[in-house]
Amino acid sequence: MRSVEEQLALVTAAAVAPRPVRVAISEAQGLLCAEEVVAERPLPAFDQAAIDGYAVRSVDVRAGGPTPQGGDGPAGPATLPVVGQITAGSRQPTRLQPGQTVRVDTGAPLPTLADAVLPIGWATADGRHITPSRAVRTGDYVRRVGDDVQPGDVAVRAGSIIGPAQVGLLASVGRAKVLVHPKPRMAVISVGDELVDVDGRPGTGQVYDVNSYALTAAGRDAGADVHRVGIASNEPSRLREVLEGQLVRSELVVVSGAAGGEATTRIRQVMAELGQIEVNRVAMHPGSVQGFGRLGRDEVPTFLLPSNPVSALVVFEIMVRPLIRIALGKRQPMRRTVRARTVAPISSVEGRRGYLRGQLMRDTDTGEYLVRALGGAQGSSTHLLASLAEANCLVVIDPGVTAVRTGDEVDVMFLAQRG
Repeated sequence: MRSVEEQLALVTAAAVAPRPVRVAISEAQGLLCAEEVVAERPLPAFDQAAIDGYAVRSVDVRAGGPTPQGGDGPAGPATLPVVGQITAGSRQPTRLQPGQTVRVDTGAPLPTLADAVLPIGWATADGRHITPSRAVRTGDYVRRVGDDVQPGDVAVRAGSIIGPAQVGLLASVGRAKVLVHPKPRMAVISVGDELVDVDGRPGTGQVYDVNSYALTAAGRDAGADVHRVGIASNEPSRLREVLEGQLVRSELVVVSGAAGGEATTRIRQVMAELGQIEVNRVAMHPGSVQGFGRLGRDEVPTFLLPSNPVSALVVFEIMVRPLIRIALGKRQPMRRTVRARTVAPISSVEGRRGYLRGQLMRDTDTGEYLVRALGGAQGSSTHLLASLAEANCLVVIDPGVTAVRTGDEVDVMFLAQRG
């Protein structure tokens, strides 16, 4: 039986970021930048007002006056004539003469000779004149050319995750498109004679295809671009045709169903014709029987997950999700883990690392994390999907532990946030 660490190392070694593509910056959020974006012009591109106020020569309001931090004495001349107004976006060049001021809006270009902006609250307006109440110094409330970015500066580095700030910076330097590593394309296939799609009616011995829907949602939550194939026939020639089609268009393929038993033999034979696939036991619970390999001409990472929906989703969380996050360039591919104190006893399967559904809470008085396991006896309730839907975490139990007492501390892995 392979350890979780060994299986995970095998899986994550196969992670490869998709080939870069150029996309509109509005579509780039959350993706890995694949180029060094160099600014061709300064940001800001011109001296501009950082606040609504009056563009002035600082010497006209500084002589003998207090600094912005306070002080005594008069604040320069008694009045300054207001000789115009400049709004944001104005393209009309303006020249300020000594002893004059111009009303400016935030973002407006400063007139020639102005070296500061006097905030509106620092002056008393009287018709077409103002009386400053405080002094300003050169550069006060002014955004200078290139304060943010100079020509030749790297605005966004290759390997950076493009978030809201990066999108804004790309727009600021005039980039409409950017080269990125796109979301890895993931195909989800369900296999099983017992499966019926959700718009059908199950007959005797049949069940709804839960996994293709659940795993598609899990893939999207992880950040993949997911194509739900749905139910595929396990007749060898037809299954091979489906797999070949998805291997050509995907960076990752997930097949659920028959990860153990006779049906596995047929599926493994088809997969073996397309590459290397290994189905073995991993020392984890649920989902110990699972398969992984690299199929097709491009050696696409391919998973074979259990037919049990809870087991399939847990294996996805532990094995598949990290591979997607690495392909996206995330520095921390694993879910956040914290220590929590149990509020009730927990049992786990001997010799396997338990990933048990749980409800994580916070003690309002101490701030301590508390957790309780969901779903009844963990050894016999892995099929209970409703309890997984109620869970907001997985309680992680070491392989050598079969019983956890009330009040013991355990590792807890966060699941997707709800609400």
